[in-house]
Amino acid sequence: MYKPIALVDCNNFYASCERVFQPELRGKPVVVLSNNDGCVIARSNEAKALGIDMGAPWHLNKDKFRYMDVKVRSSNYTLYGDMSSRVMRTLAEFSPRQEIYSIDESFLGLEGFDDRLESHAREMRATVFQWTGIPVSVGIAPTKTLAKVANRSAKKDPSSGGVRVLMDMRDQEAVLAKLELTDIWGVARRLSARLNAINITTPLELRDADPKILRQHFGVVVERIGAELRGESCLELEEVVSDKKSIVASRSFGQPVTQIDDMREAISTYASRSAEKMRRQELATANIIVFVETNPFKKQDKQYRASQGVQLPIATSDTGKIAAAAQRGLNAIWKDGYQYKKGGVMLLDLTQAQYVQGSLFDEPDDEASKARMKALDMINRKYGRGTVVIGSQGLRQKWAMRRAHMSKRYTTCWDELLNA
Repeated sequence: MYKPIALVDCNNFYASCERVFQPELRGKPVVVLSNNDGCVIARSNEAKALGIDMGAPWHLNKDKFRYMDVKVRSSNYTLYGDMSSRVMRTLAEFSPRQEIYSIDESFLGLEGFDDRLESHAREMRATVFQWTGIPVSVGIAPTKTLAKVANRSAKKDPSSGGVRVLMDMRDQEAVLAKLELTDIWGVARRLSARLNAINITTPLELRDADPKILRQHFGVVVERIGAELRGESCLELEEVVSDKKSIVASRSFGQPVTQIDDMREAISTYASRSAEKMRRQELATANIIVFVETNPFKKQDKQYRASQGVQLPIATSDTGKIAAAAQRGLNAIWKDGYQYKKGGVMLLDLTQAQYVQGSLFDEPDDEASKARMKALDMINRKYGRGTVVIGSQGLRQKWAMRRAHMSKRYTTCWDELLNA
């Protein structure tokens, strides 16, 4: 007996988050822009109906969007991250087995529901909307790959009411027959072309292909895709999130950075953010890389990019120590006379903080350091990111991202709570 797996996917997630606290956006075309208001990274259904493409450059479409009365918002990742947490906590009420796949997707194990699969999914969908205001689509099938197919069908077919169950092979065939190869999870355009070369041109042909042929030409990954399309589960739910091996904090600057003091602020800020992410997972690092680069698309400007690794004597999760090490790395690679577009900090070789061992001359983070970091994280979680920062991050931050259409942080900042 196959075990049903549900994929729950938030509909137009970033745009939906904006609408929860801004009712005037409902029913209107909404687009969300990337960092520095560069291009479109999310669209409401109304915006899609107007023919607005993903990746459409904002600076080339300003007048067009105004003419079409498109509502524009800058990316508000603080809001999106918090709303994602609320959705995932709500979904956890409906199954003891959950894999959070991305910021807006979650797999759930639904063993034991049998004939109640569809009613359970509809209750789950209604509850998520009632508790968070975020609309979701639910696809249920015997494997993760088919659950993705079912979810796509639920999202594209209005008659489904946002839920599609594909536990029966005939139902699976009917949906797969309407799809292109590139609609299948894990099959990108280049792989599709290679499959076409051996006369596999549809999802049904991929499903029915000889597994030995798939392994011979494409390896075990594509062989597993074929098996999953046949209803043979090859990808288990990953209920325990494995420790990350690296963490990166980096952004393009809102305006070119030409002074080292401004770059110091940026590098300290990225070091602080990466350290905060690391502590959230109770990890530590002794290996830090700092990198800077100019804008490669401005061919008329002098080009330069460089990185520098810094090795600490012992792993730490202390923001101050990590930021100080990052500054040493920056000093080693900084060159005057360039217009820097981007910088960042990467933490490598992450290890469990509780298992960090001292040496003859160096000790792990002491209790005072741990208490400081705990207080720092608690204050910033409660009152909003940036409430308390280390001095080297600065206050003006002229290099910060352009976000001219930013909505408020309705759920994470006291000063920006919605007034009723």
